[in-house]
Amino acid sequence: MARVEFRNVRKEFHDQQKGTFTAVEGSDFVINDKEFVVFVGPSGCGKTTSLRMIAGLEHQSSGDIIIGDRVVNNLHPKDRDIAMVFQDYALYPHMTIRENLSFGLRNLKKPKAYIEQKVQEAASILDLESMLERKPRELSGGQRQRVAVGRAIVRDPQVFLFDEPLSNLDAKLRIQMRVELAELHKRLGATIVYVTHDQVEAMTLGERIVVMNKGAIQQIASPTELYAKPRNMFVAGFIGSPAMNFMDAELDGNRVLVNGTVLELPESMLSSSLADYDKKKVILGIRPEDIYGEDFVQNVKVEGKMTTSVQVVEHLGSENLVYFQVGERSVTAKVHPETKAYVGLEKTFILDLGKVHFFDPETEMRISD
Repeated sequence: MARVEFRNVRKEFHDQQKGTFTAVEGSDFVINDKEFVVFVGPSGCGKTTSLRMIAGLEHQSSGDIIIGDRVVNNLHPKDRDIAMVFQDYALYPHMTIRENLSFGLRNLKKPKAYIEQKVQEAASILDLESMLERKPRELSGGQRQRVAVGRAIVRDPQVFLFDEPLSNLDAKLRIQMRVELAELHKRLGATIVYVTHDQVEAMTLGERIVVMNKGAIQQIASPTELYAKPRNMFVAGFIGSPAMNFMDAELDGNRVLVNGTVLELPESMLSSSLADYDKKKVILGIRPEDIYGEDFVQNVKVEGKMTTSVQVVEHLGSENLVYFQVGERSVTAKVHPETKAYVGLEKTFILDLGKVHFFDPETEMRISD
């Protein structure tokens, strides 16, 4: 296996009518040997373009791409020692699963014994042994995706590239395949670069996550760090489900003024960085799971109370989502299912002030602790 590195990699697309479009802006990052890294972001953010540049399917406009100890800028995809798994499986419908798995190795004219060994190994890892003589149409979506992964495994590449491989599966199969991919990574000890638009998928699979937006990397960090210390409002709002709430606020010493409500911050939240914003406007961020109905408060040491009118309630069984308005912004609370809430109810909510975040309203960057 091998590390992957981008050194100031930029990708531009040129169109005679629309002009020049920058898909990836000067990216710098290192994916370590045997690491599972997930690229995540909304459609058009540059994540798939980044993956395709690693594969050699797109050529960067500038910068260097290194795989292992080789600069691969001018190497053909087949010479980069990578294997790619696409979202549409890309299986040959007229071939059996055995023939699909062995196709790449047969093209490379590998010995028959070697091919059979690799096919059997992949089939064993992916629980495909009983399906080798079937055709793709006889398999479920999840089984076909396993075949696509198996076709990559038999290549024994330095780097595995996954381009939204689970997007065509239903919700239950996606969860099952996430578990299988995580176990596969542990078993193979492989370097995996994975692209998805699904932040839940990213958080459950990635050892580190690259969050992208509008062609630029917003933050590279572990799932825990992304959740606890998002670098800016985009990352804070993209990571977490439901998304982080934002409220317009003003700092006044150790107090925060939010739409007429005064909240007193705990000493643990005060910092020199925050002191620079005294008497200034800020954006307060708090996650839905850190807001409680006053009738079901759990493990909150420093309470901030806010009374407002309930607008919408979504009953999800194990939890309820309660929506209300703070100024011009809609706020969501993820509360205990027995919390009293119905449309029009004037209700007091408890904010866990030990878990709030503050952002600069102009730059949208997080004000550090």
